[in-house]
Amino acid sequence: MFGLSGQELLLIVILALVVLGPKKLPEVAKTLGKGYQELKKAMDGVKGTMNVNEVFTNIMKDDAEKPADNGQDGHHSKREDSKPPKG
Repeated sequence: MFGLSGQELLLIVILALVVLGPKKLPEVAKTLGKGYQELKKAMDGVKGTMNVNEVFTNIMKDDAEKPADNGQDGHHSKREDSKPPKG
């Protein structure tokens, strides 16, 4: 888990029970659990944002490496003849 053995974890739980008491321990554990859950959600959000930024950067890098198409090869980038005539 966090590099703790079963005996070390048991000692921490016993110390927490002695320090906090049996009435406060469930409240503290619940609060710590919710805090951990929120932290995990925030970290997942940051990871997702970083991944999107990495993908966007790679796309921009790929576009920069491609030769520019300035329409000199005789092909049009838009088809003007596909529009119906006005009238």
